[in-house]
Amino acid sequence: MERMNETLDLKLNELSANTAEVTGTAGMVNTAEMAESPIAAEQSGTEQSGTEQSGTGLDALVCGTDVPQGTVVMAATPIGNTADASARLIALLERADIVAAEDTRRLYALANRLGVHVNGRVVAYHDHNERDKSDGLLDQVETGATVLVVSDAGMPTINDPGLAIVRRAIERGLPVTCAPGPSAVLDALCLSGLPTDRFCYEGFLPRKHSERVQYLRTLRSERRTIVFYETLHRIDDSMADLLDVFGPNRKMALCRELTKDFEQIRRGTIAQIRQSVIDEPPRGEMVLVVAGASEEEADAAAPASLSVEDLAVLSIDRAQEDNLRIKDAISQVVAEHPLADGSLANRKQVYNAVLAMKQ
Repeated sequence: MERMNETLDLKLNELSANTAEVTGTAGMVNTAEMAESPIAAEQSGTEQSGTEQSGTGLDALVCGTDVPQGTVVMAATPIGNTADASARLIALLERADIVAAEDTRRLYALANRLGVHVNGRVVAYHDHNERDKSDGLLDQVETGATVLVVSDAGMPTINDPGLAIVRRAIERGLPVTCAPGPSAVLDALCLSGLPTDRFCYEGFLPRKHSERVQYLRTLRSERRTIVFYETLHRIDDSMADLLDVFGPNRKMALCRELTKDFEQIRRGTIAQIRQSVIDEPPRGEMVLVVAGASEEEADAAAPASLSVEDLAVLSIDRAQEDNLRIKDAISQVVAEHPLADGSLANRKQVYNAVLAMKQ
């Protein structure tokens, strides 16, 4: 009996060992097959690659960008180099409910260059209709829509549409925010080499010569660096007026084609830049950066607060000293003493004051 039990135990032990060996061998074979299988390897690689792609790079930044609901977003677009578009701008273009664009054709052209599909409703929003369109867009914001406002280049509101909707959003208590980006003003200021701690942006210079000269006179005593926009059609006349009002020795920079392949920065005095415009007329829209007045220039340019009577007295003295007709003397004195706003005193009023003094 004991001998039979020993025999049975031995057979059971052998069977258990064989089963373990088969199971272990099968497990090893299956693992090896999985490792050698090209399909399994490809699937494993795809999963790993997908994990890496979703965690890094521009796509990840775009996917991770928060697009605020029930908000107006003012977004800057590239001023010349498409690669300057931010991940936030791309996300907004893809996911905003409404895109209000200065020029819808340029918006779609930018989206094509970026490889972006604009999913929201696109509306034209420009200088001629922004006041009429603002409240309708804000009505959509009240319902929870994201309204993206973009101009052709740069930041909306900076010589571009956008101010009307910002003001109305504030008045109606609706949220408005910015997606900052490229700026021709800041680019030109940075590249000019002129002081950047204090500056003023003056937009486009007036179109008419007389208005432009009067406007520039108001800036003769400005101590901050001054930034203007100008076009190729008026740059020659504007440089002549800058030379006439500010003199030849002020430092300045003429910046054109910013961020593009043919970007050009001309630096020098006003006289030197004026001559370069004559010798080599620049193309495209330009940014002019002009140094602020020195302390001496500011003091000399400070407008004298002369009354009509003061100007009449000076005119009488000038006529006697230089043997001039009184009308010619008045013209000279008035031109030498512009008013605080850059305009000139009324010569007829000065002439009447002269006549009153002689009675």
